[in-house]
Amino acid sequence: MTEHVCASEFRVRYAETDQMGVVYHANYLVWCEVGRTDLIRELGMPYARLEEQGVLLAVAEAGMRFHASAKYDDRVRVETRVADVRSRSVTFEYRIFNADTDARLVSAHTMLVALDRASRPARLPDALRAALEVARGAAA
Repeated sequence: MTEHVCASEFRVRYAETDQMGVVYHANYLVWCEVGRTDLIRELGMPYARLEEQGVLLAVAEAGMRFHASAKYDDRVRVETRVADVRSRSVTFEYRIFNADTDARLVSAHTMLVALDRASRPARLPDALRAALEVARGAAA
């Protein structure tokens, strides 16, 4: 099976840049969120539906490596894939590119844990876990 990669494209907004017109580093984490919510939506399990089921996904770990800078009005592409799925967590990997030049800007990962409404660890819903496994390229 092949893995599912979700590509999200958008332009850098002025508010995302510093005084020099370069994207402020914390905004790349926001872009990772865009990528993973788009991927989960593509799998038919939007975050809103998970929350209706009483499951919240909280970032427990994040890591980033910066290769180059994005600047105001650049077109950016975030490629998101599922790297690992466990009973209570999922790890996503991201590659962020300049969409016009294909220059890699950032390599990143996040690990999210499932929580119930009381913020206690919970199992990922079976349907979500199965969809994530398929997206990872593994048999569900």
